[in-house]
Amino acid sequence: MPLLLLDLDNTLVDRDAAFRRAAAEFLAEHGLPASDLTWLMAADAGGYTARDELAAAMTDRYGDAVPGTAVRTLLDTGAADRVRLAHSSGRALVNARMDGWTCVIVTNGRTVQQEAKIRNTGLDRLVHGWVVSEAVGRKKPDPEIFRAAAAVVGASLSGAWVIGDSPHADIAGADALGLRSVWVTDGRSWTQSSYEPTHTAHDVASAIDHALGTRP
Repeated sequence: MPLLLLDLDNTLVDRDAAFRRAAAEFLAEHGLPASDLTWLMAADAGGYTARDELAAAMTDRYGDAVPGTAVRTLLDTGAADRVRLAHSSGRALVNARMDGWTCVIVTNGRTVQQEAKIRNTGLDRLVHGWVVSEAVGRKKPDPEIFRAAAAVVGASLSGAWVIGDSPHADIAGADALGLRSVWVTDGRSWTQSSYEPTHTAHDVASAIDHALGTRP
């Protein structure tokens, strides 16, 4: 069975939109300026800022105005509690499975948080398995996390597709292994010169559909 290796945050689910909603509620609850949402989203950097680093930055900015427990709750569960799976994304995964593809999520992050997103959105019922960087001790673009994903379902990486929104984590990871890839652009332009995706798509449903169309 051919293999689809799928990123989670801002690919299968809109993690940034979920975190934005949580952050806006956090600011309102603690009487902080709504304009700080721009700072908080930039500091979060799409989830790539380490949790402890972001917590320290928020503590420096807000001091005693915000309890440390509130900061930890935002960073631990804010996005996971609010993330949603688009109907089109779920339908694309159903189509892939019906067409004989094996679907595995490959995500960087902390295990508890990422698995909460997978279960809260119902993705656990739509994919064959997943790997989280914290659990396997390797982060994308390290080739070993992709090999671990294939091993979870007893599949070969031969003929696999990697689908994701990150040029560095997803597309560079695919390139290092000689795998085909689809970059989910979200309206962005490709700027890397040393490697490039096999294909680009504006959303994950279109990306999955493209991969399905390449099967003989």
